Amino acid sequence: MAIRNLAPRDEGGYSFLWVMFTVAALAMSTALAGIVWSTDVRRQKERELIFVGRQFADAIGRYYESTPGAAKEYPPSLDALVADSRFLGVRRHLRRIYVDPITGTTQWGTVIVANRIVGVYSESAVEPLKVGNFEPTEALFADSKKYSQWVFTYPTDLKVTASPGDLVLAPGGQPIGNARPVSGNNN
Repeated sequence: MAIRNLAPRDEGGYSFLWVMFTVAALAMSTALAGIVWSTDVRRQKERELIFVGRQFADAIGRYYESTPGAAKEYPPSLDALVADSRFLGVRRHLRRIYVDPITGTTQWGTVIVANRIVGVYSESAVEPLKVGNFEPTEALFADSKKYSQWVFTYPTDLKVTASPGDLVLAPGGQPIGNARPVSGNNN
């Protein structure tokens, strides 16, 4: 007859430690995945902002270039980009007023020259993740401290800042009229 070891095993403490280690590792990996996901979402919103900003700049350019007659003019409001009333039929330079992907609203800052819109910008004061490697048309966005400094204009080489009181500068640094950045959607 074999003698059995009837002493209780003392493995309960190690199993508990193993479960606690596994739970901690899962919690850390979940937190890391959340951070990566959040950063990825912000980068996607930045790409959307650049796309939408280009759409606005292109629409402003189409409005300007299609002005009847010799004297070209910029749109008086963002709504004029959606329904250009200078023609008999409805002419659309933009399908709709796009939502700002950063703020989640259709409220855009506008850059005004002589009561006409030459550009738009997000009103967000959040610091962007992207600070370099921009396309040449957005090269002025490099090292911006907030999204509102990403100003989309027509023509794209206008040097503009979205801080109140700053002037719009033409290529070469010459001020354009009584340019002033104005916050607001359509006026």
